[in-house]
Amino acid sequence: MPVSLFSVRPLPLLVAATLLTVMPAAHALSARDKAKVDAIEARMTAAEKRYNDALVLVTNADPKGTPEADAALEDMEDVLTACIAQKGCQVSGLLTTYKRLLKKQSDGTAEEADEDVGPLEADPDHIAPLVANVPEAARAAALLNDHRHAFDEMVEYNPAIQAGIRRWLTDMRPSLLTSYENYMNLRAVMWPEWEKNALPEALLFGIMAKESNGRVHASSRVGAAGLMQFMPATGRRFGLGPDGTGFDTRFDPRSAAEASAAYMNERMRGLNKNIEYALAAYNGGEGRAARIYREAGGQSFWTDSAYNQFPGETKDYVPMVIAAAWIFLHPQQYGVEFPKISAQPATIRLAKSTTIYELTICLGSNGTRDGYMRALRNLNPRYEADGWIPAGTTINATTRIAGLYNRYCVSGPRADLARALITADINTAIKRPSAAAFTGSVAVGDVQALQAAQAAPPVATPAPRPAPAPARRAARSYTVVRGDTLGSIANRFQCGVPALARANGLRAPAYALKPGQSLKLEGCRR
Repeated sequence: MPVSLFSVRPLPLLVAATLLTVMPAAHALSARDKAKVDAIEARMTAAEKRYNDALVLVTNADPKGTPEADAALEDMEDVLTACIAQKGCQVSGLLTTYKRLLKKQSDGTAEEADEDVGPLEADPDHIAPLVANVPEAARAAALLNDHRHAFDEMVEYNPAIQAGIRRWLTDMRPSLLTSYENYMNLRAVMWPEWEKNALPEALLFGIMAKESNGRVHASSRVGAAGLMQFMPATGRRFGLGPDGTGFDTRFDPRSAAEASAAYMNERMRGLNKNIEYALAAYNGGEGRAARIYREAGGQSFWTDSAYNQFPGETKDYVPMVIAAAWIFLHPQQYGVEFPKISAQPATIRLAKSTTIYELTICLGSNGTRDGYMRALRNLNPRYEADGWIPAGTTINATTRIAGLYNRYCVSGPRADLARALITADINTAIKRPSAAAFTGSVAVGDVQALQAAQAAPPVATPAPRPAPAPARRAARSYTVVRGDTLGSIANRFQCGVPALARANGLRAPAYALKPGQSLKLEGCRR
């Protein structure tokens, strides 16, 4: 049964308080401002349609309806915020739309509210007491404790969770953002396993963020491994472990998601669907959590007699997972702007043998903060980063990665540069002087022999005849044709790209060639 949308807050209080002071613009608008206002109004229209479509899903008991409606409301809040900042934007008109939808929700009907309802000033019973009478601390708590998702009703929001949120938003913020980016690249293979088990997506993200930061190959000193950090014995219970090829399926995202969903449902069934105790079991052992829950008579995890029986690691783990899940659901409350990730699943059939390191170089970092190595490793956990993957192999990717691969990694200057960097041999940088560079020496203490040699008159010796110069092999050359790159020429004649570039005065990274240009094939084996 879908969660009711009726718990959605009417409007963020901070925004509401701001709207009370907004006055309509009285000046003529420039063409640029008018275009911006039109764009804002169009965004509100689109958000309204999205919300109405979501209500249809809710009516049909579709579980996607609730999150879609919440997202639409957030879109509207963003539009209202943009309107406040935009000259000439009439907040009252947009607010009427927002209130009409909330009225539809609260009545549980599709009837529209009165179109003549004015801005918030006309509804003093709704907003004025909140703004005027609620103390600052209580108002802040109300803003933070925004219950609008099913998960929000399944956990306790308390100072321990707030402390966890504080940590994720300060020194652990980079880890939070990295975890989100990694999760979004894996969402298509992980979330369906939790969705079909009716478990909250936010909980999946929270566990993954705390356990591994979304790194598929994470492992701990005690033997836990993978995104969800299964211990070997627990993994075997849920079908994870070595698969006969040398690969441990604890590192497979889909398998780990499926197993973790089964584990959490098993724990939840035995703990009256209590998320805090289920998380405590996930971290500190299911036997301990079950015993404490039984002895506590089903009281809250936060009851002192129960809480104090758990080890310090579990006391830290439970609120940190819930805090990460809370931010995942309510990023705007905390000023968090998660990176926009283009993660539509795709595959790539490799045009030539390569490594994940080489792909990381030629793909560049367009559209991501840190490049694509982590995404490639997470999506293809069976391959080592520096292991050669044969041509013709199909690997997992995203549509963005696939586009960049075809553009930059199949051929061209960046592909050549990536191959040169990936095959660079450190040993070739070491200079080894020839034997002719060394002179003879006299043993220490052999002074008399040295003095005798210095006193003896020089003996005339015939000058040696110069050795005949070896026949010099003429350096071969090659004339560049259209479509040639330095890498393709080097592969054809079995040369090193750096050596070929040096012999012809070409500079990295472009190695620019022109049709008709003659190249010296020095050092080539063919």
